[in-house]
Amino acid sequence: MTERVVLAYSGGLDTSVCIQWIAEETGAEVIAVAVDVGQNGEDLDIIRKRALACGAVEAEVADARDEFADGYCLPAIRANALYMDRYPLVSSLSRPVIVKHLVAAAQKHGATTVAHGCTGKGNDQVRFEVGISSLAPELKCIAPVRDYAMTRDKAIAFAEAKNLPIATTKKSPYSIDQNVFGRAVETGFLEDIWNAPIEDVYEYTQNPATQREADEVVITFARGVPVAIDGRPVSVLQAIEELNLRAGAQGIGRIDMVEDRLVGIKSREVYEAPGAIALITAHQELENVTVERELARYKRTVEQRWAELVYDGLWFSPLKRALDGFIAEANEHVSGDIRMTLHGGRAVVTGRRSNESLYDFNLATYDTGDTFDQSQAKGFIELFGLSSKIAARRDNDKS
Repeated sequence: MTERVVLAYSGGLDTSVCIQWIAEETGAEVIAVAVDVGQNGEDLDIIRKRALACGAVEAEVADARDEFADGYCLPAIRANALYMDRYPLVSSLSRPVIVKHLVAAAQKHGATTVAHGCTGKGNDQVRFEVGISSLAPELKCIAPVRDYAMTRDKAIAFAEAKNLPIATTKKSPYSIDQNVFGRAVETGFLEDIWNAPIEDVYEYTQNPATQREADEVVITFARGVPVAIDGRPVSVLQAIEELNLRAGAQGIGRIDMVEDRLVGIKSREVYEAPGAIALITAHQELENVTVERELARYKRTVEQRWAELVYDGLWFSPLKRALDGFIAEANEHVSGDIRMTLHGGRAVVTGRRSNESLYDFNLATYDTGDTFDQSQAKGFIELFGLSSKIAARRDNDKS
């Protein structure tokens, strides 16, 4: 029986060339699998037909936009997940959902190997291969660009020699990955970290310096899930899409950073994530109102670790699964409304209300009606500072 390889297929030059390239290098039949995670690319049926025209024996396409939003973006929102306190995990969130579809296709078609188009320098090779081995340890992985030195020049020459139905136009100066949660841009002149990004880099966001009217929005959450915008019920996907447009129109969500890659190098990345940043900002503020202090403090530690695990490709790991349980519990009371002004590149919270609120006006006020017993403060301070006071007395006696 002929071996079969499942290929993560985008419809572009490199993965289209991979179909026949893999067949020639391995003698295997290739099944192409394309997954729509809101990257706003070509029609899925066009992509499917192209894969078949390039030599795939089977081609599957999946509209996974709601699956991606509900199962991957939402957990990141509830975790306030920001890698290195800034990056909302745009690319790393999409990899595990793609991996699930690749593994399912491999099992359906009796494939022994899964292929992807990653290089040997980036994080995605790890995310794909660790994810695949976590779900199906029996599957092998290959990466033609990495394993067979398939450079772009070789890919273009191969496509022309084989008369593949794929455009071989001049490459964009940037390497771009995008989905509904955001857009990642790297390479080209951005590799000189002294160079400032130019407006041509951006697609999801408008220039925040341009004068325009502010946009006020009210986001409603139920147990950490965005369920309405300005009183209109929305799905998670709809919430992200609407805020991509509204926050993006105000230039919100632009991130220019040098980040620590898993493989040990630093990389300059430019991100756009208007909907993600708006939703995480709103969710963080609602947590400030509804989550008890010690739980909130500990959750911030969990959030950082959760983001690192996802960035590092460990979505399916036991620790990530365990932290998911903690985050779900911590979101039990994160319900209510957050009002924000979107303007000038910033999402600014201006109002909060919740039936689950821990904010007590009568305890917080300094005016008439204050119910806080200030007479207890002196004794509290004495006890709270007692251990430091004793240590200071000891240390002073030795000096």
